[in-house]
Amino acid sequence: MSGSAPGGEHALPEPGQTLRILHLEDSELDHELVVMHLGDLPWPIETERVEDEAGFLAALGAQRPHLILSDFALPGYDGLSAFRAAHDRAPLLPFIIVTGAMGEETAVDTLRGGVTDYILKQRLERLAPSVKRAIAEADARDRRERAEQEVRELNLSLKARLDEVERLRAIAEGQRQRLETQAKQLEEALNLQKTFLAETSHELRTPLTALLGYLRRAEREAGGSQTLQDAQRVAENMTRLVNDLLQLSRGELVQGIEMHFVNLGNLVRQVGRDYGVRAEAPDLEIVGDPGRLTQVFVNLVSNAIRVCGSPDLVHMEAEQGRGGQVCVRVIDHGPGIPDAVKPRIFDKFYRGKEAGSTGLGLTIAQQVIHSHGGRIEVQDTPGGGATFVVCLPPPEEDDDDFLPQPDGEAVLEQLP
Repeated sequence: MSGSAPGGEHALPEPGQTLRILHLEDSELDHELVVMHLGDLPWPIETERVEDEAGFLAALGAQRPHLILSDFALPGYDGLSAFRAAHDRAPLLPFIIVTGAMGEETAVDTLRGGVTDYILKQRLERLAPSVKRAIAEADARDRRERAEQEVRELNLSLKARLDEVERLRAIAEGQRQRLETQAKQLEEALNLQKTFLAETSHELRTPLTALLGYLRRAEREAGGSQTLQDAQRVAENMTRLVNDLLQLSRGELVQGIEMHFVNLGNLVRQVGRDYGVRAEAPDLEIVGDPGRLTQVFVNLVSNAIRVCGSPDLVHMEAEQGRGGQVCVRVIDHGPGIPDAVKPRIFDKFYRGKEAGSTGLGLTIAQQVIHSHGGRIEVQDTPGGGATFVVCLPPPEEDDDDFLPQPDGEAVLEQLP
């Protein structure tokens, strides 16, 4: 009941529990008559009679009752004063005046003042029903107050949760704004990088085109020369690399794959000679683009030499493996590649700590090998270092459909 002490000490009794009644009455006989008329209540009765103000206030402070019955007029005290004292301590405590005489106007005033009911001593048969009704009303008020208290607590809990949600929303909004700012900065950086690559590619293509022209003219004038042929081949590879950089800066895949019958062993040995690394490769025939494959192995070998600091720590191996596929290994004995870096090593623009390039070489290599239907991966070299493994499929039966072209080469249509 509202106004009761913590822990439910003054909660209303359930059927079968004791109903504590405080009776303010100076007449012992009237008190006995009142108790007698309370016998029909559904609770065992525990009554305490007090005769004056001091006793009444002391009883209220000792153990607050479930119900108060009070005479209206007592020597030195009155029922309305007792009601106000009880109301100050427990506003919802049922309070019934049981008096011998009361004018109609006075009775109305007491009810308006908050008294639960009044019973004339000449009509005590009304006492038990009035007590039941007062207890029922108090119980309803108690339940309503408890429900309202639960609603208030629920509202407070909900408000706290809403405040927490709002706090988290504000944090999320701040993080979103920071991420948007970082995304814009990253986009600007990527755009700048793409612009740089595009402009650099354009700037490099002009002198490379001129260089190729000079080399071809020198070859025609001086006749066939291995040195001029090697220089021309390197210049063609550089031109292809510049074109690849331009394509990748535009977000395009490597294009221009022209398939031929290729002796991969010759190609590997040639790259080894160009870069001064040991190359062990038997004659192995595949179908592929010799220029593009040379570009791949040049990239892998040059990266390995740069990381190791010497071509003596790098060597190449080629062999035919299971299913006829041909595998080439570029093996170095340098610092190796951390496991955390390996999944990203072929990402566009990714650069390791030792990087000295734009981070596109391995991306181009991977695209070229995938265009050939092969695979490229990186492994640890026993004893320390990194090994790049390139595996290419063997020629298929329908590859015999290649027909010699007028220049003596078999050419396949450009791959998509």
